[in-house]
Amino acid sequence: MAEQNKRRDNKSKSRDRGEREPQEFEQQIVDLARVTRVTKGGKQLSFRATLVIGDKKGRVGYGTEKGGDVQIAVEKALRKAKKNLITVPIVNETIPHQVLAKFKAGKILMKPAPKGSGIIAGSAVRTVLELAGVPNASAKMVGKTNNKITNVKAAFDALGMFLPEAVAKAKARSARTPRVTPVAVSPIVIEEEETFKGKTTTKKPAAKKPAAKKA
Repeated sequence: MAEQNKRRDNKSKSRDRGEREPQEFEQQIVDLARVTRVTKGGKQLSFRATLVIGDKKGRVGYGTEKGGDVQIAVEKALRKAKKNLITVPIVNETIPHQVLAKFKAGKILMKPAPKGSGIIAGSAVRTVLELAGVPNASAKMVGKTNNKITNVKAAFDALGMFLPEAVAKAKARSARTPRVTPVAVSPIVIEEEETFKGKTTTKKPAAKKPAAKKA
């Protein structure tokens, strides 16, 4: 009984220590499959995990690894994803310009989107853009493939195609303030306006009489 009470006290103390520290990256498993490898001695069973991580501030990465257990495969994919991090430029709450990328059978088209539209994309591409922290974007898989790993790699190829010159132009364009053109008002109308008991009336110019013909 005494040992059981000690164990309960230790569990309660561990719970009362406080919440865990926030992680640097958020992670999401895109694809998890069981694969077999045929060898001379027989079939070897393993698991393949594809993981996408991001801090929702512009950095995102992915990793695909195999392991004898699901947890081992996920840990190996996480370590690889941290080595394959890229930085996505975000200008005016969207991507800088339109890009078209292809990886094997996967072909993706990404376009900027106006504020408030959100992420218009599906499955794996949507996960990549959300973890990258892109507020508004539109993406579509043009190639005919349902392979999630291929779609993720095509999305990363597209995100890595943003040219620095185009990014600088987009930032300069967003920093400009819109010009307000003054409205031209005719001075003749202003001179002919009169105020009568709080109401504004406009005089019409008097019509010119025709000149009398001389005899």
